[in-house]
Amino acid sequence: MSLFERYLTVWVALCIVAGIALGHWMPGLFHAIGAAEVAHVNLPVAVLIWLMIIPMLVKVDFGAIGKVREHWRGIGVTLFINWAVKPFSMALLGWLFVGHLFKPWLPADQIDSYIAGLILLAAAPCTAMVFVWSNLSDGEPDFTLTQVALNDTIMVFAFAPIVGLLLGLSAIRVPWETLLLSVGLYIVVPVILAQVIRRRVMASAGVAGLSSLLSRLQPISLVALLTTLVLLFGFQGKQIISQPLIIALLAVPILIQVYFNSGLAYLLNRATGEAHCVAAPSALIGASNFFELAVAAAISLFGFSSGAALATVVGVLIEVPVMLSVVKIVNASKPWYEEGTAVASRDAKASKI
Repeated sequence: MSLFERYLTVWVALCIVAGIALGHWMPGLFHAIGAAEVAHVNLPVAVLIWLMIIPMLVKVDFGAIGKVREHWRGIGVTLFINWAVKPFSMALLGWLFVGHLFKPWLPADQIDSYIAGLILLAAAPCTAMVFVWSNLSDGEPDFTLTQVALNDTIMVFAFAPIVGLLLGLSAIRVPWETLLLSVGLYIVVPVILAQVIRRRVMASAGVAGLSSLLSRLQPISLVALLTTLVLLFGFQGKQIISQPLIIALLAVPILIQVYFNSGLAYLLNRATGEAHCVAAPSALIGASNFFELAVAAAISLFGFSSGAALATVVGVLIEVPVMLSVVKIVNASKPWYEEGTAVASRDAKASKI
């Protein structure tokens, strides 16, 4: 993990301060940026989102999906958590905490929007940072690559229906045209462009050339993310200043779902006898979110100044420290994990072969 990535939370916090200050001093500039839309798509943000997402997708080798059989237990557990548990558990947590327990302390006109942002945050599994978390937990690299490629493929088809279903169940109006446009702009098109870039670089310069390209693209991706956050907080500044407790309250359901989903994935892998080098990244992939996509979709669907956009940004704010804590937990618990009956039995069988 680079120095910039390790202190991402610090940079996000600085962007909050900068965005709020600039929004207060130059409101006209932010209104002009917010008005630069075509078919409900904000053009400056669309460019920034592409700069965020495409470098991350260049890392993904979709040919790795063919290795799915090698780690079918871990793959099955992670898919179950990512697509059958996490979006629905977050919707439930959002309804419980934001819609009920914290309702007296939140702006009444933004309650539904906050819940929508939490749903968007949980509806897509992380694509890029999981490679960092997997490396820190001594995860099996082939499993991580296979899982990410498979999740990205599923995301193309499942993101819109799951978001639409959960927003509908939460009685939040679903602008289907905008939702489908967001999927096309922020998933389908970036995936295609990223794979074209990857294949051309691999054909001309090989793995070394790809590594060199990724090292140059990564700073661009992070700068684009931070620039987007400055814009978001420029629009959200007045609301945050008037009610600073909002960020802390929105962080509660996010924190709960991270630890719940990572813990559930970890325990299910132990119960099925999967190796720790697969269980660790499985737990981390099961808990982390594709916050770049969530931010983009929230802006497209609900606007810069919406509670949905703010809720997704809170996910960015706490992503690094929370996931690092999960890495520490799975690393420290490795001896306990390998004492599990199913894991020990599998290891014993493997040693006899």
